[in-house]
Amino acid sequence: MIRRCLAALIPVALAACQALPTPEPQPMVVPPAEVPSAKVPQPVLRASTWDAIDGWRDDDPRAAWDAFLAGCGTLRNQPTWQGVCSAAALLQDLSPDTLRGFFETSFTPYQVINGDGSDTGLITGYYEPLLYGSRTPSKRYQYPIYGAPDDLLTIDLGNIYPELKSMRLRGRLDADTRRVIPYFDRGQIENGAAPLAGKEIVWVDDPIELFFLQIQGSGRVKLDTGETIRLGYADQNGYPYRSIGRRLVDSGELPLEKASMDGIKEWAARNPDKLRELLDYNASYVFFRELPVNAAVGPIGALGVPLTAQRSLAVDARTVPLGAPVFLATTWPNSDKPLKQLMLAQDTGGAIRGGVRADFFWGFGDQAAFHAGSMRQTGKMWVLLPNGYVLSQAQTQQKH
Repeated sequence: MIRRCLAALIPVALAACQALPTPEPQPMVVPPAEVPSAKVPQPVLRASTWDAIDGWRDDDPRAAWDAFLAGCGTLRNQPTWQGVCSAAALLQDLSPDTLRGFFETSFTPYQVINGDGSDTGLITGYYEPLLYGSRTPSKRYQYPIYGAPDDLLTIDLGNIYPELKSMRLRGRLDADTRRVIPYFDRGQIENGAAPLAGKEIVWVDDPIELFFLQIQGSGRVKLDTGETIRLGYADQNGYPYRSIGRRLVDSGELPLEKASMDGIKEWAARNPDKLRELLDYNASYVFFRELPVNAAVGPIGALGVPLTAQRSLAVDARTVPLGAPVFLATTWPNSDKPLKQLMLAQDTGGAIRGGVRADFFWGFGDQAAFHAGSMRQTGKMWVLLPNGYVLSQAQTQQKH
């Protein structure tokens, strides 16, 4: 019955159904997992020990401390986080041993286990890009960045069906039939079908850079006046992310090892006549809002705090609670050099679905872009939760 009702609302196989909180950054190549089914084993958190965490004793937790305190600004009013956040604010000795001891006495480690029982998954990267634009359109600046449209509807399915808690539908009201139908997809928006006149924030000079801004979920635009503005995620049209990198690989246009951000940009430069068709393959479209500019801090993540370069992580919040410290054991991009350090789960992403699945925030600038565009590593994850934190049944039990 539920599936029939949803199909009547959105007849594109639940294309507009997404998990909350709304995702922002998305990786380049890997397609998102489907909305989980109750019949499919879901990821769990398995109680672990500090000695079992690969690299725990070798990392300097001071590099993650400010990010942890920033998260406490949002979490401290939650009963399970009040104690640890209050204790953290009072710490005077911030030596590595003291901070490591704080986590060991205040938190319990849990290893993230995938639904199939494995403990290893995919780790990708993202960053804050810089684009070039103008407040007015011109021959050079002709690609608009839009704010959220007025006719975009959001339906919280949990209010209707408790079993669909944390799921949303996005769509629009059809004036003729009075039915909720899918919102306009990327191709329709680019062709002017959506009522977005007046919602332009700025116009930029490169459609592929605009596309990757939507993939990253936030960024900066340097205007022709010399001013730089910051844009953050506002909303999304409801369609699931589809990887254009995977599309190029499957069609034989690019070898797998070239399906990175730089590889896709190089392909776009060589094939401008094919670019629009490729971009339209990803029907998902992101709308933005202008944010205050503070170059000293990162963009705002799903937790509501600024992201910290190389210490903030985008996760699937259905498994890893937002705000929780996460110890990540992986390798540097395109390398077997170990990258094992304490991170903070402060963001989500449209393609970040599953247990051991995360997006590593590299920061702003060319170096961050290089690392983010080439990161596609395997890794393991341990979530640190305050002592006494009560896990849900879904987080602790696997169904086979």
